[in-house]
Amino acid sequence: MDEAEKRKVGERGQVTLPKRFREAFGIHGGDEVTIREEGDKIVIEKPVSRGELAEGYRRRAEHHQELTEEMASVSQEANDQLGEAPEWEE
Repeated sequence: MDEAEKRKVGERGQVTLPKRFREAFGIHGGDEVTIREEGDKIVIEKPVSRGELAEGYRRRAEHHQELTEEMASVSQEANDQLGEAPEWEE
């Protein structure tokens, strides 16, 4: 999708997004997009919905929980094999 496509800007400043971009990014008629300036470029983005954001946070929390459980298991296995860590004296 690195190929650029030229489009004409209409009298009212409107530009039609090419179908392949709309399909690739799930943009449908009536959807809102974010338009911002990035250096010398105009960037059009599909905003992340609250549902998508919540799903991302949920997946991250699940992954964090899995890592926590794995580390507890590995730590217990190390203790079983090596014994408890000695106390540090200063």
